[in-house]
Amino acid sequence: AIFLLGAMATFLLKEAPHPAERTHQVRFAFMVPLTGNHRQVAERFGIDIYTIFNMTEVSTPVVSAANPPKAGTCGKARAGVDVRLVDENDCEVALGDVGEMIIRTERPWAMNHGYYKNPEATAAAWRNGWFHTGDAFRQDEDGYFYFVDRVKDAIRRRGENISSFEVEAEVIAHPDIQDAAAVGVPSEFSEDEVLVAVAPRPGATIDPAQLITALAERMPHFMVPRYVRILDELPKTPTAKVRKHILRDEGVTADTWDREAAGIRLRRERV
Repeated sequence: AIFLLGAMATFLLKEAPHPAERTHQVRFAFMVPLTGNHRQVAERFGIDIYTIFNMTEVSTPVVSAANPPKAGTCGKARAGVDVRLVDENDCEVALGDVGEMIIRTERPWAMNHGYYKNPEATAAAWRNGWFHTGDAFRQDEDGYFYFVDRVKDAIRRRGENISSFEVEAEVIAHPDIQDAAAVGVPSEFSEDEVLVAVAPRPGATIDPAQLITALAERMPHFMVPRYVRILDELPKTPTAKVRKHILRDEGVTADTWDREAAGIRLRRERV
């Protein structure tokens, strides 16, 4: 088995066909996130594609069957695991609404029961008998779960909940952009405005106005970033995760481009 993370599957499909690409020992791959090209990957390379949601603490609570029918899903709750989506008061949300995923297992000791020598973190994660993942999901009528965002990274703008994960996916699809991170920054109207920090591909130049125009064709108007900040590279941890708290703390800097200051207005009918 292999893992196909991020844009790996897209990179593979862009490679020229090779006569040996089906003569290998790989039988299946886990694709995270499950992009819309997963069936192409399965057919071209002769493998089955699965997807999952997992974190060290919870022992793979959500997993798909082979070659899932729906792109974007993380799968369904596996046998022996109870999964709920709840609001900030631990009340279950309605089907289709976004809530934090909380988990418990039928078998004892099948997942973590706390953090070593860290009672504060244990108390924060384990509440009302459930482990709180800190991840926001929605669930469809067929039982499939869809990752929306880290709870702490979610952005709220003028009454709308915005997934930084979804914003980043659209931004990274732009041919000039190598990396992107979306964060909420304070708005003069309360709540947040969307700021996207971007790093260009080698040799590319990013035009913020052109980027926003392209995004406005594909995204609801309330998700389109107001601010664009161009960096040579994004601040990251040693494990290559973006340090979003740094971008949030720095906020709107002197070199940040402002869509509203540039006079660009969006058409609301693109919701």
